[in-house]
Amino acid sequence: MQTWTSDEQLFELIKAELYTPVVGDILDVKGRYHQFLPQPVQPLKEQMVVVGRAMPVLMIDVFGEQKKPFGLLTEALDQLRPGEVYIASGGEMRCAYWGELLTATAKKRGAAGAIINGFHRDTPMVLEQNWPVFSRGRFAQDSSVRTQVADYRCRIEVGGVWINPGDLVFADLDGVLIIPQELEEEVITQALEKVRGEKVVRREIENGMSSTEAFQKYGIL
Repeated sequence: MQTWTSDEQLFELIKAELYTPVVGDILDVKGRYHQFLPQPVQPLKEQMVVVGRAMPVLMIDVFGEQKKPFGLLTEALDQLRPGEVYIASGGEMRCAYWGELLTATAKKRGAAGAIINGFHRDTPMVLEQNWPVFSRGRFAQDSSVRTQVADYRCRIEVGGVWINPGDLVFADLDGVLIIPQELEEEVITQALEKVRGEKVVRREIENGMSSTEAFQKYGIL
């Protein structure tokens, strides 16, 4: 049964009680086997967690100086809404897709974080803003003559995972997970049940119960 009445309550509940592996397990049970973004997409710092609504951004490669440098990048940033997650992907990742000023803009607009299927730069200046960014790593090469934003608030695909505007995004040290909006209520409800059950099982194991006994009794491992 749903116990939240707003996105704000949902996001706080996820941050307080859940972690991506248990939510991914529930999606597996529902036959959604490909909801994690590729493993190289990692947080800049281990403690970073992102929960919010997807705002997908499509990147494309360009070659040399452009009539409109960066494409629709500033437009995409300036219309970010509170609680949204900037998710960028596309092109051959020949340069950084994220940096210091993009972080400042997104943070100021109340966005929940950035998930970049590509590289970031300005690492010390991004980190000092204490705002969650996930990427494939650091690379200083500039984007202005190599890539641009072609579209935003559009459907994108990252490593076999389809991402629609408004999908629930949950990212932590173990991965970046996309929860389709139409499944989120039952997935989060069942994940909460599972994680609370796992705490019981852990106590039983710590008190001497074998893993086999625990699985036979609770069906959780």
